[in-house]
Amino acid sequence: MQIDLNADLGESFGSWKKGHDSALLQIVTSANIACGFHAGDPEIMARTCADCKTNGVNVGAHPGYRDLAGFGRREIAGYGDHALQCEAIYQIGALQAIASTFGLTVRHVKFHGAAGNMSSRDQGLAMTLFEAVQRLDPNLRIVVIAATAQAAAARTLGITALQEIFADRAYNDDGTLVGRSDRQAMVCDPATCAENMLRAVESGTIVSVNQNPISINPDTICVHGDTPEAISIADAVRARLEGAGISVKPF
Repeated sequence: MQIDLNADLGESFGSWKKGHDSALLQIVTSANIACGFHAGDPEIMARTCADCKTNGVNVGAHPGYRDLAGFGRREIAGYGDHALQCEAIYQIGALQAIASTFGLTVRHVKFHGAAGNMSSRDQGLAMTLFEAVQRLDPNLRIVVIAATAQAAAARTLGITALQEIFADRAYNDDGTLVGRSDRQAMVCDPATCAENMLRAVESGTIVSVNQNPISINPDTICVHGDTPEAISIADAVRARLEGAGISVKPF
């Protein structure tokens, strides 16, 4: 049994620093790198790619809405499908170009923040985003929030997606994430995160805030790189999984 461990990284911008990238890249096996629209810039994208190469970490693109002020977490209505697809292709293509200068290949795409959360509820939106990825490069794997409309969209499109669960987030009964404005949204205790992830991987279920089981078949576990406890959570999750005989490897 094996699982990938990923983190959302490269989310600083210019002189503004965010996250714990250097430490996390010594723990995780895949990185979702911000592509400049919600966070990140060309220099930070390059630095993160270089660190991924040093640590043998998979490189993935983390595109989001064009929303630097809101860190890509504000839900934006009124986007046309063509505009959404062009912006996704633009961001992923930028990271592909930078990664190539380090001899790296972008392996996967995971949509950030509001784009990810909205498409976890709206299968049509998820299909619009995923079709853009497929048009750009059919070899790119798409990371989906397990048991949501994203997973259904991937099945409809015939895409073999990577099912993701979250170590540091609470779940609604339908498999979507509890909104960050809710006091229950974040799970911050490293030991709790580690036990939850071990149970999820071994049993194929994750428990909602209402204590209802959600069936999942996870390929990768996410730790958000910008939470204060990120390093401790990632370290605890990896140690607990490996201690139970589960190999933590890039997908």
